[in-house]
Amino acid sequence: MIVFDHVDKRFGEREILKDLSFQVERGEIFTLIGPSGSGKTTILRMIAMIENPSSGVITIMGKDTRAPENERVMLRRRMGMVFQKPVALRGNVFDNVALGLRFRGFPGPEISRRVSEALDRVGLPGYGERDAQTLSGGELQRVAIARVLATRPEILLLDEPTANLDPVATELIEDLIISHNEENRTTIVLSTHDMIQGQRLATRIAVVLNGQICQIGDPHQIFYQPGNRDVARMVGMDNRLPGTIVENEGGFARVDVSGVHVFATCPYPPGMHVTLSLRPEDIWLSTGSGEGKSSARNILAGTISRMTSLGPNVRVTVTVDHGVPFIAVVTRRSVDDLSLCQGTTVQVSFKASAVHVTRADTEKNAQ
Repeated sequence: MIVFDHVDKRFGEREILKDLSFQVERGEIFTLIGPSGSGKTTILRMIAMIENPSSGVITIMGKDTRAPENERVMLRRRMGMVFQKPVALRGNVFDNVALGLRFRGFPGPEISRRVSEALDRVGLPGYGERDAQTLSGGELQRVAIARVLATRPEILLLDEPTANLDPVATELIEDLIISHNEENRTTIVLSTHDMIQGQRLATRIAVVLNGQICQIGDPHQIFYQPGNRDVARMVGMDNRLPGTIVENEGGFARVDVSGVHVFATCPYPPGMHVTLSLRPEDIWLSTGSGEGKSSARNILAGTISRMTSLGPNVRVTVTVDHGVPFIAVVTRRSVDDLSLCQGTTVQVSFKASAVHVTRADTEKNAQ
């Protein structure tokens, strides 16, 4: 459906994107995650043919985006894009949503039907006569989404589609994205820096860092099997520890992390330098001996050195022997039940299978 073949993008002397090669399959939700300024929006703009690659080739539905202008126009009409900061056009909401349909020459009754349907879908029924320039940022974002949905594009491009929305509207739009994809088999490419949103919506995820795609995979691969430390940091694997394999028997390894031994499953031989990555949700905390989870191969004693509120959860840093820190996320109820506070002695427990191991000598982009 969409293919990037060794694509670079430069603005003057500044290199924005470097050697991108990937493809988006028909009917999938392909999600670009990465920090602001990493190049996500530029990728979307090149798919939309607003920007051209400096080198390399982009093909969409089998058409080279460097085709003659009349072919590019026809291709654009099969796509729709919602920008991160939509602009209200003069006139009412109805005229704003109807714009793309009028460009495509739809008759009046069909325009009215589609506009009404699109506004209903984004939670703005009855907004047609309102002045678009009086809308809030969140309402305007939903009008922009309605304008694109009304044209029923084969490819839908969304740049941070819920950045300006409250939690209720965000849930509505996320449900809409999923249902629209399932009902119409629309190919959706969206960018987000919201890790939870990326995990919730995506068929596949591409991690974009410093203008390069570091890893592509399904949500489980990206969030639980990151290809390197930079990806692990991006997707919230707060525990990233360098170590050395001490022994490995049948894929069950003992790893020395600054004098602390951690058990993990991996294929690497003794002597190899590695990085251990562990999600904070996969760590259990307990107080008193014998309270650790029986299925956890790793049980380490330590002291709580820091606690940070995360709404209904708490981020707890526990320092074990030799000053090695482990970060866990637990519910506030667990904090209260266990009487956890800074200075409390606890046990850190986690399974060997929860530890993701990568070779230290391959700590570079992995796709």
